[in-house]
Amino acid sequence: MFIFFKAVGKYFFGFIQTFMTQGFTAFSDIGTISTTDAHIYITEVIFKSLLLSLPFLLVAAVVAIAFNMAQTRLNFSFNLLNKLNPIEGMKKLLSGRSFVELLKSIIKVAIVGAVIYSEIKANIPQYSQLIDKSIYDSLLWIAQMIYTMAIKAGIFLLAFGVADYLYQWWDYERQIRMSHQDIKDEYKQTEGDPQIKSRQKERQRRMAMLRMAQKVPHADVIVRNPTHFAVAIKYDREKDKAPRVIAKGQDYLALKIIEIAETNKITISTDPPLARGLYASVDLDQEIPEKYYQAIAEILVFVYSKVGNKK
Repeated sequence: MFIFFKAVGKYFFGFIQTFMTQGFTAFSDIGTISTTDAHIYITEVIFKSLLLSLPFLLVAAVVAIAFNMAQTRLNFSFNLLNKLNPIEGMKKLLSGRSFVELLKSIIKVAIVGAVIYSEIKANIPQYSQLIDKSIYDSLLWIAQMIYTMAIKAGIFLLAFGVADYLYQWWDYERQIRMSHQDIKDEYKQTEGDPQIKSRQKERQRRMAMLRMAQKVPHADVIVRNPTHFAVAIKYDREKDKAPRVIAKGQDYLALKIIEIAETNKITISTDPPLARGLYASVDLDQEIPEKYYQAIAEILVFVYSKVGNKK
């Protein structure tokens, strides 16, 4: 506004000078002025005063709207009108954010006060010289000093405004940042509750063990490592082209497979490399790869010969 005033100040003072000259000329003989003429003149003064201030008000409005639009990124919202609550308003007045805003206001007033004080103090020697100047020159000097104060204060306030904007941006990002609890809640919504998933895994493990318990008794041989891995092999010459893995397990499940096999008197072969390889590379109900044919064939020959000897 002061920069705009500086640009149009010449025309502004000229307009005021012409306006005041016409007024004093019209009232030079106060005895001849009627009440109606005075009313008309006063109305004209008010109208021209408003007309004179209109450009400055428009500049102020445009600058204020432009900076607000830049900060909010053209985001308009009328929802706040529906959230007017005196109680909530009192809570906000007593919040930490209100204290920060109060502190910022005090800093702004201190900046402007310091600039005004320093400018007045620096020009004290020139005040006595105003006596020798004309009224116009005196007003021009005072206007120049006010303009200098405004520009200096504006520079400091602009720097403070940039710092405040950066703080507001940081505070906003901090507030919308998800807390540890929010992350846990979102994970529960997207991935499911860990406790529920744990119960589901436990149920799946029990069902797998039940299926294992049903299939292990039909196995021809169990290949194990001695306790960590156990793989149940079944070979049906009429249906399968190669032996098939019908059950497998690790650690606790491996011990259960071995336990079921011992109960049902199924041959158990201890071969750690073979047990690990079958467990890692063959899925349930799939035939074994060709690279394990020789090893499994030797075990099955031993099993069949053992069964034949018993018979």
